[in-house]
Amino acid sequence: MHDDARRPLRDALRDIESARDSPDTAQARSPSYRLAFADPEFLCRDEMRAVRVQLELLKPELMMRDYGIESTIVLFGGARIPDPAHRDTARTQTLADLSKYYDEAREFARRMTLRGQQGDRLDHVIVTGGGPGVMEAGNRGAADAGGVSIGLNIVLPHEQVPNPYVTPELCFNFHYFAMRKMHFLLRAAAIAIFPGGFGTLDEMFEALTLIQTRRMDPVPFLLFGRSFWETVINWEALAEAGTISHEDLRLFSFVETAEEAVAIIEGWTPPR
Repeated sequence: MHDDARRPLRDALRDIESARDSPDTAQARSPSYRLAFADPEFLCRDEMRAVRVQLELLKPELMMRDYGIESTIVLFGGARIPDPAHRDTARTQTLADLSKYYDEAREFARRMTLRGQQGDRLDHVIVTGGGPGVMEAGNRGAADAGGVSIGLNIVLPHEQVPNPYVTPELCFNFHYFAMRKMHFLLRAAAIAIFPGGFGTLDEMFEALTLIQTRRMDPVPFLLFGRSFWETVINWEALAEAGTISHEDLRLFSFVETAEEAVAIIEGWTPPR
């Protein structure tokens, strides 16, 4: 943390406390009298959007830096995929069948946490969207290993609360999808994609696009469940049509188990 004791100017938090003790007058009660940085209505004006975007970039960045996060393993996947112990609650038979990937996500996260969190270093910290399903499995696996993990939640029209396995000090909430996706990738040492829906597809294709266009360095990119992914996306058709190159099909690898995924990461050699 920064040493504020060396700063000669008055601390902003002290001024917030002082403002609360202002005399109860018409002037002091006026919204115009509020400190700008402590005025929620002012900060939520349309004209302040750029400031809010910057705040969503800086708050998680600074808090993860202060916590000592060195690198992350990104885990994307469907919120509707149940724990196998509760597969009878799945909406469809397909979701029930996909519940095996909850266990694989949990085991993958456990192994990567044991591998990365040695001594004082916090490498390969699992980061998920912080919700249920595969996301819960990822944070749960990190907790199984006695490690920390990150949850990047987002405010949605329907209620969403962080799953109970996210490390509380690393549990963040976002308004802007763009800022949330940026934080997923800023420290990524590997990306693991499990079966999911629109959100998972969006996150997967954005990350692939960044790597394809060399806006992001290549990292191990793992798609769990070949059958699922080859059913929902005709990868070969894209290459045959020329809308992507056959070389682009080498940007990712299909895996079925946590063991396979860890082996690829451990044997990873960045392309030249």
